[in-house]
Amino acid sequence: MPRLCQTDGLSEDQSEILKAVRQFVDEQIIPVAQELEHADEYPTEIIEGLKELGVFGLTIPEEFGGLGESLLTYALVVEEIARGWMSVSGVINTHFIVAYMLLRHGTPEQKQKYLPRMATGEVRGAFSMSEPGLGSDVSAVSTKATKAEDGSYSITGQKMWLTNGATSTLVAVLTKTDEGNESVYKNMTTFLVEKEAGFGQTAQGITVPGKIDKMGYKGVETTELILEGHQIAAEQVLGGEPGKGFFQMMDGVEVGRVNVAARACGLAWRGFELAIAYAQQRKTFGKAIAEHQAVLFRLAEMATKVEVAHTMMVKAARLKDTGQRMDVEAGMAKMVASEYANEVVEDAFRIHGGYGYSKEYEIERLMREVKFMLIGEGTSDIQKMIIGRSLLKDYRLR
Repeated sequence: MPRLCQTDGLSEDQSEILKAVRQFVDEQIIPVAQELEHADEYPTEIIEGLKELGVFGLTIPEEFGGLGESLLTYALVVEEIARGWMSVSGVINTHFIVAYMLLRHGTPEQKQKYLPRMATGEVRGAFSMSEPGLGSDVSAVSTKATKAEDGSYSITGQKMWLTNGATSTLVAVLTKTDEGNESVYKNMTTFLVEKEAGFGQTAQGITVPGKIDKMGYKGVETTELILEGHQIAAEQVLGGEPGKGFFQMMDGVEVGRVNVAARACGLAWRGFELAIAYAQQRKTFGKAIAEHQAVLFRLAEMATKVEVAHTMMVKAARLKDTGQRMDVEAGMAKMVASEYANEVVEDAFRIHGGYGYSKEYEIERLMREVKFMLIGEGTSDIQKMIIGRSLLKDYRLR
């Protein structure tokens, strides 16, 4: 067995799950990924296969019909899927974040209402924090939920960059609510917004205009979400108490960063596989290019980066599974994995030479997909701010 991306200490169940997912990726995803990606076609059959494997309910407890697996198991599954086609891992990512937020912060009634149907994939989740002018400044959220006399709310605003924006039927939406707190962060609330799948008007006061045309990350749709006086009951406030939205979303983003790190690891892993295979097939000056020292050294550096990224991702996931705060570890894993994935995929592109520029070769797709890792769930600069501030607290001079 190839030595890269192996994880010590896995249970028999975890190993069997990963074996099944890897077989599915090799047989059902990799052979069709190029054609579907170039056509920007939603991978319907692949998603149905993942439903049958139980991936949509991977971390949902057994009492709600899921498999009850850890974040580590989920991250390793995401790494395997991203190795086949990164877009597919995006389909389950926001679904997972919403399920995680419900599990951690939802009321008993909210958990019972949604988690069993999320475990089967009947209800599909999306995560909506960003807005057109928001960027990384979450405090600048302008989408507003106004409370009525009967306790219900009316939501108006424009949300941006929703993965699964059309196929989802349950969206966790961060809004601004004026609940009288001095801190802007305590005047935000997360709502569980229900809608129909599709584009156009998908619920009262909700419009999904169409999918955003992207450089990569194709197949899965990314959309806007327009809310115009959307009426919603108070029971749809995540956790039942307004003013906790920012902290709930940040908890979700933390696991989201582990997810993006896992996706980057999968892309780096696949980039290395493509490079080392091509380097043994392509010949120049009478020998395989893998025998040229320049290429051999490049392969060695690529493999080392793949291993470093995988190891840091696994550490962050394991730490989160203990219930400890891991903003630093998640930030480090996300930063290192995304930066190294870009370097590894670019090196694979260089090894392919002119053929790497052809859409006939898989590496061309990876070159476009891997760029998203640099910005998804916060740029490297944002991760450095989070890491640096936490380190100053830990190492403050006494």
